[in-house]
Amino acid sequence: MTIWILKVMNFTIDGMGNLRITEKGLKLEGDSEFLQPLYAKEIQSRPGNALYFKSARNVTVNILNEQTKVLTQLITGPKAIEAYGKKFEVKTVSGKLLFSADNNEVVVGAERLRVLGAEGTVFPKSIETPNVRADPFKELRLESPTRSLVMEAPKGVEINAEAGNMEAICRTELRLESKDGEIKLDAAKIKLPRLPHGSYTPTGTRQKVFEICVCANGRLFLSQAGTGSTCQINTSVCL
Repeated sequence: MTIWILKVMNFTIDGMGNLRITEKGLKLEGDSEFLQPLYAKEIQSRPGNALYFKSARNVTVNILNEQTKVLTQLITGPKAIEAYGKKFEVKTVSGKLLFSADNNEVVVGAERLRVLGAEGTVFPKSIETPNVRADPFKELRLESPTRSLVMEAPKGVEINAEAGNMEAICRTELRLESKDGEIKLDAAKIKLPRLPHGSYTPTGTRQKVFEICVCANGRLFLSQAGTGSTCQINTSVCL
């Protein structure tokens, strides 16, 4: 019986069956199945071959402390891949940080973050960044369909379009306010094409020159220029 068992189990001086005893440890050849927990310091495949872990359900990797308490856990299942730990990091081969996440912040260390979704990026709260720019030859659009859009900076907000136009469009009111400084419009041509015209009675030759008048409530309107100011007789727009 003993000889039969040795023959069937393929016992040799090097091991048993696909299990071989080498100077570096145990070597398994072919497919292996473990029905109970396996404890090992290192598991590696043959040189040049891949290492596969197969399971009908989940594959779980736990990192325990001396009290067998789980410190870090990785679960790969049919529906999701879950990782539990104090911090999660993704680095390049050279050690450069690409992505990290913990309880305090999420850091993206790549030089460029691309979001390819059709709906773009949604930030329910605020976003803090020193620079927002579009790809070369692409337009940059900052839009709030149902709420207001607020941009704040302690030392100023700069909007620059070096090779194109810049548009600011809103449905109700566009407000430019400077509490301690000034608002400066610096351009070769400044146009206000849709200002209302004040009512007037033409006298003399009609001119194609107008003056800009300001109401007490801050509203602007055009009035046909005369020898003197005609704003005081064209106050119907201010009512």
